[in-house]
Amino acid sequence: MSLVDYSRIAHQLGRLVAVPSVSSHDPRLDCSNRGVAELIATWLEDVGFRVEWVPVQRGVDKVDLVATLGYGEPGLVLSGHTDTVPCDEHGWDTDPFRLTERDGRLFGLGAADMKAFFPLVLESLQGLNPDRLRRSLVVCATADEESSMAGVKALQSAVDLHGARALIGEPTGLRPIRAHKGVLMEVIRVIGKSGHASDPASGRSALEGMNKVITALLTWREGLQRRFRDETFTVQVPTMNLGHVHGGESPNKICAECELHVDMRILPSMRPEETRAEMREVVTAALRDTGLTAEVEALFEGVPPFDTDPRAQVVHVAEVLTGKTAGSVAFGTEGPYLQQMGLETVVLGAGDIARAHQPNEYVPVAHFEPMVKVLQGMIDYFCIR
Repeated sequence: MSLVDYSRIAHQLGRLVAVPSVSSHDPRLDCSNRGVAELIATWLEDVGFRVEWVPVQRGVDKVDLVATLGYGEPGLVLSGHTDTVPCDEHGWDTDPFRLTERDGRLFGLGAADMKAFFPLVLESLQGLNPDRLRRSLVVCATADEESSMAGVKALQSAVDLHGARALIGEPTGLRPIRAHKGVLMEVIRVIGKSGHASDPASGRSALEGMNKVITALLTWREGLQRRFRDETFTVQVPTMNLGHVHGGESPNKICAECELHVDMRILPSMRPEETRAEMREVVTAALRDTGLTAEVEALFEGVPPFDTDPRAQVVHVAEVLTGKTAGSVAFGTEGPYLQQMGLETVVLGAGDIARAHQPNEYVPVAHFEPMVKVLQGMIDYFCIR
């Protein structure tokens, strides 16, 4: 006999998917997350949670929800983000804002990443007597994880959860995750001087200068991959992707400015600001004595690496409940920010990150019952025992 009500979970997930909550650096696509957060707040209030709102100072109306059940010091924080990435509806086989079930899968924008987490949390609370809680249970629903991390940063200065354990319900295929790489995205601009193509001396080519920069960056990448390695990751070395380059206006005009966008995934043993400083030095050295100048700027603040001690209690309990050894991933989460708040953190959720950020995103129904059992086990261990 199933321990979960699949129809109730699907109904709640359908309501969340139906409310757009896209976060984007592009103001034409950016949406408020309030509608999603208010639905979650209503459901949590119905089972006895006390609700607090934290405003997020970015773009349109953005809020974090912090809901607490029980009293005393926080025992467990169940955290997830309410926003989704933008989507191209033409790539979907179904309406991305209407939950659709097919072949044991629930399709919809954010179904896996990560709106399903909240109905699963609510399902795990069925039959729970709040009077049994020796330590409080906290549910956090944040804004803007997909674009700026502004939501979890707002939590850092607004609430005190120090000493609690935290589970972030990102889609991990029901495997606990204790580490992930950091994310840096940088823009490099090489600035030269335009001139007529028939006379090379009339200008200084930024495009040729960028060729020197790219060569130097690739050599630097090889050096980083010799210096840093972590066998807990599938890709054991730091990576650097040259994702976008643009320069020049016409083949008969010397290019005066060229721009390169770079994505880096750094290991927990690497410090973001030190890595950025090294990149600036590499770029500067590549252009020495060329008469060209360069600007290196962050496209966004970046996401720090995340690394919870494998001996941490929250990792151990997650491993026992799932029967799986905690691993690592390459994608970023709110984990390092919760760590900065003093929370021992693990990432664990239903669904697969490989299904996220693309058309026909889905969460498998088969993941619901095991995830509810994990959540109930975590609540029992950290809030009741």
